[in-house]
Amino acid sequence: MEAELNEAPIAPVMSGDMAAAILVMLLEDGEAATMLKHFEPDEVRLLGKAMFNVAEASEADIELALDRFVIGSRSVSSLSVGTEDRIRTVMNDALGNVRADNLLSAIAPQASAVALETLRWMDVATVRRLLIEEIPQVGAIILTVLTPDIAGDALSGLDEGLQAELVYRAARLTSVPAAAIEDLEAILVQTANADTGQSGMKLGGKSDAAKIVNSLPKALGERVLRSVKKRDRLLAEAIEEEMFVFENLNDLDAKNLGTVLRSVDANALSLALKGADGATTDRFLATMSARAAQTIRDEMSEMEMVKRTDVEDAQRAIIAVARQLAAEGTIMMSGKGDDYV
Repeated sequence: MEAELNEAPIAPVMSGDMAAAILVMLLEDGEAATMLKHFEPDEVRLLGKAMFNVAEASEADIELALDRFVIGSRSVSSLSVGTEDRIRTVMNDALGNVRADNLLSAIAPQASAVALETLRWMDVATVRRLLIEEIPQVGAIILTVLTPDIAGDALSGLDEGLQAELVYRAARLTSVPAAAIEDLEAILVQTANADTGQSGMKLGGKSDAAKIVNSLPKALGERVLRSVKKRDRLLAEAIEEEMFVFENLNDLDAKNLGTVLRSVDANALSLALKGADGATTDRFLATMSARAAQTIRDEMSEMEMVKRTDVEDAQRAIIAVARQLAAEGTIMMSGKGDDYV
């Protein structure tokens, strides 16, 4: 009993966003603004919401936030403060400005990714204007840096020919030359990076293009794909394949999903569901008879380790069946922008 009485009370817990919001509210306005410049857009939104929630914070809440900050700051090394400026100063003193710049351009972390993040803060109207004014090569890079929803919104207000041109170029991107990144940086921050020897950045490709097209209203997306298909049929088909993945079958209603599953091989379905989450598996099997569903579950439980490539092949086979049934009009594939009359 005495040991129990001497135990320290359990300290109350405060979430990280709430603690951060309290600390920001304790700062002067200028100091808080300077700090927020280093945050990501999503972090700023989360922190702003938390700041409203802590407007009535008690003294105990403030103490908790400060304690959390002190404990957390112990794990931050002082070596990280002002690292780039300190290294540049040392290199300049040791090697001279020219040799130091040459060396640092090869070994220092590049800022291209940070510079391109500027796009994520821009409003859609500004992005759309850039897509119109800049050459298509630059416009394609801009699209692939944006989130698919923002890219889709920006595309929606453009001429159809330009829409297809940009999606076509975005789909063909695999890596972006440093020179192209520099051109875009110059557009965004009005400064040019003299180092053209930087390695390129991985951007774009069929998957990114598919996400962008998926974000468009259905009719508009179909028109864009038709235009791309006129230029490169295989590329357009590859984009279409990326637009629909196995998990998208969850969007089908029970009747249409059941029709798909009754049309596929039971072994392929067992293998495909082996790589799906529990909720997807339960929903798929719920559209089948109890006996058929139990058969699939038994087959899955008897499977040992299976190759991911085999699972993906099985899932692609089921997707192909679904697409064929949709093309024949046997099932209705729901999607963004569907019209009903």
